[in-house]
Amino acid sequence: MATLTRQDLNFGQVVADILCEFLEVAIHLILYVRDVYPSGIFQKRKKYNVPVQVMFELNGNLNQYIQDTLHCVKPLIEKNEAEKVVVVIMDKEHHPVERFVFEISQPPLLSISCASFSYVCVGFRCVSSETLLSHVEQLLRAMILKISVCDAVLDNNPPGCTFTVLVHTREAATRNMEKVQVIKDFPWIVADEQEVHMEEAKLIPLKTMTSDILKMQLYVEEKTRKT
Repeated sequence: MATLTRQDLNFGQVVADILCEFLEVAIHLILYVRDVYPSGIFQKRKKYNVPVQVMFELNGNLNQYIQDTLHCVKPLIEKNEAEKVVVVIMDKEHHPVERFVFEISQPPLLSISCASFSYVCVGFRCVSSETLLSHVEQLLRAMILKISVCDAVLDNNPPGCTFTVLVHTREAATRNMEKVQVIKDFPWIVADEQEVHMEEAKLIPLKTMTSDILKMQLYVEEKTRKT
């Protein structure tokens, strides 16, 4: 029996598709729950079989920024080179008050294909890819639900907040990022130090998910004094 690696069957692309779709929904929901933008620019949709809030397509600049950012992040996830995706909420003086950190890892796995059925082998256990994806969707649903109620454990943000999205990469990827421009006029730049490190912050774990193709931990770094 031939052994196929993650790259052979392009599992990286599958994981990247799943994760970027989730992150887009999660970012919209964070901006809604944390009152970064008025609730009137959001509309209720259903994703992962639960209601979520997403911005109207009329808010083109905001939506385009989120989509372009994730489009640039996607190749890094495919190559397992992205360690964290961070949504940074900043006050009017551009000082971070919250950092939603999605810590990502992809466990090693093997895969085989039999007739019209696809199986993934993890250790000595084989499960169908359909079962895997269903399990992942359930875990992502639980994470979305946790984001929906995160304001219960976070202090209110000051008015006039904005946001940005950061990606933390592995060292090998960092050297090549400035050379790679996935979208014209949307280059990678080094993040400001204050966006990466926040002083006087408390860490609040929100949710951890573990599956055979993706592991992710979500926590918030919240500034102790926001005003």
